[in-house]
Amino acid sequence: MKRGVFAAVAAYALWGILPVYWKALQAVPALEILGHRTVWSLVFVLLLLGLRRQWGWLRQARRRPRMLLVFGLTTCLLGANWFTYIWAVNSGHVVDSSLGYFINPLFSVLLGVLFLGERLRLGQAVAIVFALAGVLFLTVAYGAFPWIALTLAGTFGLYGLLRKTAPLGSLEGLGLETALLSVPTLAYLLALESAGTGSFGHAGAATSLLLAGAGVVTAFPLLMFAYAARNVTLATVGILQYIAPTLQFLLGVLVYGEPFNGTRLLGFAAIWAALALYSAEGLFQGHGRDAVHHAHARN
Repeated sequence: MKRGVFAAVAAYALWGILPVYWKALQAVPALEILGHRTVWSLVFVLLLLGLRRQWGWLRQARRRPRMLLVFGLTTCLLGANWFTYIWAVNSGHVVDSSLGYFINPLFSVLLGVLFLGERLRLGQAVAIVFALAGVLFLTVAYGAFPWIALTLAGTFGLYGLLRKTAPLGSLEGLGLETALLSVPTLAYLLALESAGTGSFGHAGAATSLLLAGAGVVTAFPLLMFAYAARNVTLATVGILQYIAPTLQFLLGVLVYGEPFNGTRLLGFAAIWAALALYSAEGLFQGHGRDAVHHAHARN
């Protein structure tokens, strides 16, 4: 249990400080970073799968066209999410990107109601109303739709919805997704190299190493999270997931000096209140289920 909690904290902390990594590559266009992140993630994942001799999923992929269709959709969503996040961070919108991941749990609940027939509990409904109020307030106050936050929440929420029904594990699924996404991104990177405008090998050793390391910083926290998900309760994971957007938010405001005035504070406060209510309600429900489970176990 303690190792699982440590793995979850480490995974979310690594995701939380990921903006630092992308900022170090700020001179490289976001689309090129995405290309290298995809290709090097594929290399790293294939290496891990090779060490574990986990190749059975390839037969599943060949024999089940529907599975390929599902993973084609998740690949598109993952690519859109990765590109939006990298672009947002390197364009000075770390705070906006953190908002997207604060909203994501509530958006996922809403998707569960709409597509999986899940029932919306009262506390969840009130939390979603609070979050919507915060988003609407930010939209009206700034006269601009918070598209970065909602794009990140939307793509990641839909990605999670589709992955719930996908038959592959996290590592195998990431392998298939990066393989599919590598087809266009590798072609793009090769085109840049042939035109002499690519960054890899031409913008300094540090940049090349960071681009190649994008595969490790993508897959490593995912593996730690997968371990944690098997060894800690969902309630614990639900609370710990806010480590990542909190660290992103603090980086944006305290390190990168992004504007955060009283008006933005009010909008964020409504969303934080929604998350506090959502988390408290989830913990209450979890304790209730545990009490029922123990009562049955005693009988």
